[in-house]
Amino acid sequence: MDKAKKFIVEKATSFSSSLSGALSFLGGYQVCHNVCLGIIALLSFIGITIVGMPLLFLQKVAIPFWTAAVLLFAITLIFYFKKKCISKNLLMLNSGIIIAGVPFKALQSYLAIFWIIGGTLFVLSLLFYIKGKFQKNKIKIK
Repeated sequence: MDKAKKFIVEKATSFSSSLSGALSFLGGYQVCHNVCLGIIALLSFIGITIVGMPLLFLQKVAIPFWTAAVLLFAITLIFYFKKKCISKNLLMLNSGIIIAGVPFKALQSYLAIFWIIGGTLFVLSLLFYIKGKFQKNKIKIK
């Protein structure tokens, strides 16, 4: 495979993985709820009081956003298994966000389980990333 084609494939893979993570974050009700509460709290510091949910309009598009995130993540996994050109930590982080952001009402009774699994994957991916950075720095020092 020539360098130009490989570069394009790597950039496309990176973009789809990033987009997958970004869209999955929009999918979960609790994430949207917490963002709304954060906005309300920040605005209250400067004297603006809001009653209600300023980002409630996102609830209508939560399932399409989450579905798009899952589809993009699936494409990213295909690239990973075929070319091995994507970070395992990034895949783990994105999968954790997608799992934690499941927006379906039929699964609401299992929401805590999804948060635990997704949050664990998210935190582990960050820890593995930090561990890798420290190991690279030790190699450079020696």
